[in-house]
Amino acid sequence: MQVEIVTFPQTPVAMVEHLGPPEREHESIMRLVAWRKANGLSPSNRHRSYGLHYNDPSAVPPAEYRVDLCVSFEGDITPNAFGVIGNVIPQLRCARARHLGSRHRVTTADYLYREWLPRSDEQMADYPIIFHYVNVGPDIREEDMITDVYIPLREK
Repeated sequence: MQVEIVTFPQTPVAMVEHLGPPEREHESIMRLVAWRKANGLSPSNRHRSYGLHYNDPSAVPPAEYRVDLCVSFEGDITPNAFGVIGNVIPQLRCARARHLGSRHRVTTADYLYREWLPRSDEQMADYPIIFHYVNVGPDIREEDMITDVYIPLREK
């Protein structure tokens, strides 16, 4: 697996916080999708989709699973019925690797965290793992999904 050290750019986002069972994550995703549609934001390079993964759903009790679902967005976000708020992903030094296929189990994140990181001379920064969902939408087949996984690293 090819791993690169890159700089993740500071990225303003619109965000839905999901805390609770992983099987209910889709409901949170659909709230963000509804907000995107209501605001005319198509899934594109201009409005990229991200997940900020705070923990591994297989390693925590369902009530403690947390992921922030984001879309890159520059502008004001007013209080809304979808629960979307504004946030900023900071500029971060990261290890990046690409995952191809289903997002139900992103094995690339496991590899980076459990195998690559301990063998590298790097240490994880105090920030969640970032998934960049390169291609999203109802017309994307599972086998065609592309996800870039970023592990934030401490500055050297």
